[in-house]
Amino acid sequence: MNPQIASVVVLAAGQGKRMQSTLPKVLHPVCGRPMVLHVLEAARAVDAQRIVVVLGHGHEQVRPLLPPDVVVAIQEQQMGTGHAVLSAAERLLPGPLLVLPGDTPLITGEALRGLVREHFQREVAATVLTMDLDDPTGYGRIVRNPDGSLARIVEHRDATAEELDLHEVNSSMYVLPVPETVEILRGVRSDNDQQEVYLTDVIAGLSARGERVAAYKVADPTLVLGVNSQEQLAEAERLMTLRKQ
Repeated sequence: MNPQIASVVVLAAGQGKRMQSTLPKVLHPVCGRPMVLHVLEAARAVDAQRIVVVLGHGHEQVRPLLPPDVVVAIQEQQMGTGHAVLSAAERLLPGPLLVLPGDTPLITGEALRGLVREHFQREVAATVLTMDLDDPTGYGRIVRNPDGSLARIVEHRDATAEELDLHEVNSSMYVLPVPETVEILRGVRSDNDQQEVYLTDVIAGLSARGERVAAYKVADPTLVLGVNSQEQLAEAERLMTLRKQ
């Protein structure tokens, strides 16, 4: 649909300790298929020139199950989402980059096409996919400017009392510019609580450069449900089963 998307990168390097399993997190099945394959199927809807999957923990198990046309990058140490994108830097084509977590099996091609369409219509440097949650605890809050554009993303632990009242949150799905994203990430220091490099640093970096960033809210927050535990895996299975009926 949109050949302007140069690359898709799927972040699939995490170990998933909360899954309490030796199986790499993205290989846990939802309706009989590893969840990373659900994400890749949705990603194809945007007609990117290249799809890159970043692997880390258990990459020997994950790689053989990936489609042959997917490019693989290895993140030797898991040091955050920004670091994962840096691990794929040499494989990214110049132009808009769609970033997707590999543990969001309920995402659909329709939702991703909506994100990409919004990005190009708004003529912005980057677009963040967002959602409204009744209980936004733990999620980065979306702070908008008066014109509706994105002002900043505030992590839960850094939010003020007023910001904690916001219910629009970051889904961790983005359209970002390359090579600017790589330039910004290479300049980020990992001196935060987690000693990690986050993709939200790119949003802050683009804003600091005077670039405009948009936020596109998906109507159904279950589309971007992340799976980090066996309970969330069971919920994803339930929701996908309902969708297929």
